Amino acid sequence: MPSTSPPSRRDVLRVLEEGRGRIDELLDRLPKAAFVVPGVGGGTWSPKDLIGHLASWEEYALDALAAWDRGERAPIDDLWITISTTRLNDQAVLRKAAWSLARVRRDADRTHEELLSAIEAASDTRWRAPATARGRKALGARLGSILQGSGGAAFAHDASHVRSLASFVDGWVG
Repeated sequence: MPSTSPPSRRDVLRVLEEGRGRIDELLDRLPKAAFVVPGVGGGTWSPKDLIGHLASWEEYALDALAAWDRGERAPIDDLWITISTTRLNDQAVLRKAAWSLARVRRDADRTHEELLSAIEAASDTRWRAPATARGRKALGARLGSILQGSGGAAFAHDASHVRSLASFVDGWVG
């Protein structure tokens, strides 16, 4: 995606809402007991862990927006330099592991709504301008890189987890 032309905010909101909608539809099919069972993506994460993971990346995006508004470097940029994405993911999942399912879901819903509101509130000028005065990439492009899905698709983080969650759900409910 060219740094001068990020996707429109309307398109981004649609992608984010559709991705989360697909995740929520799958989660709604699961019995409550399945939410703490590992196996999403054939790995060690449970559906509850996945919900927390998705919220964590939206938190990183919100933290970045706040930092950029202050003219500062996004905290996620420093994290990416110092630790791997796998380790970052593991730390975020571990941080929320003791939380109840209800708390993880409330947090994820609140964070998602806050992110959508922040994107809606950004002006088109701000969306297309560099994230900071020293930056080159548009704010929308930078935000898209934080919330990218597999293969680098901007704002497709939730959508990139649909297939693995669907497989897990199918194993429970057929």
